[in-house]
Amino acid sequence: MLRRALALALHPSPATADDVQDCLRLAASLDEATRESARLRAFLVADLGRYRAALPGTAAGYLALLEEALGAGYRPQPDDLAALRALRGNPTAAALLRHCERVRLTALPGGLASAGQGQEERTEPEKKPGERPSTPHPAPNPSPEPAPGTPRPTRRPVPTPGEVFPRRKPATPPPDQHLAAG
Repeated sequence: MLRRALALALHPSPATADDVQDCLRLAASLDEATRESARLRAFLVADLGRYRAALPGTAAGYLALLEEALGAGYRPQPDDLAALRALRGNPTAAALLRHCERVRLTALPGGLASAGQGQEERTEPEKKPGERPSTPHPAPNPSPEPAPGTPRPTRRPVPTPGEVFPRRKPATPPPDQHLAAG
């Protein structure tokens, strides 16, 4: 279906009603996948906060969860960096700290992403020592409030992470197989 949708987009021609319905179903599926991805990320971030609050007792779980959240596109927060610095005696924590610092530096203007550029290629003018840096303007709220008197859509309850992603059970070790000589 994706190929047909792309072909219709690249080579505009009259589409059949079935093609239009297939494209609408594909769009709905992509929207649902995007929403589920956002929900997963929200669960990971919430769990991460709970594990971080219970440190150092939950260090192993926190490090595994942080690694999973980073894989899902999570940007480490200052609290994460502070927690990793406190746990840097652990080799996994030290490696994650290096990774998180590198991720944050590439996201900053003038960070590692522009380290290969020469001084003459700078796009920002030199700042005077007494000048304050400009603050970015916050983005407008993407979801406007509904008009007064409009009935609110009913939302299904958000399940807990434990309900959606049950804990994995450890694998059972294989039974010992001793061969008798004889």
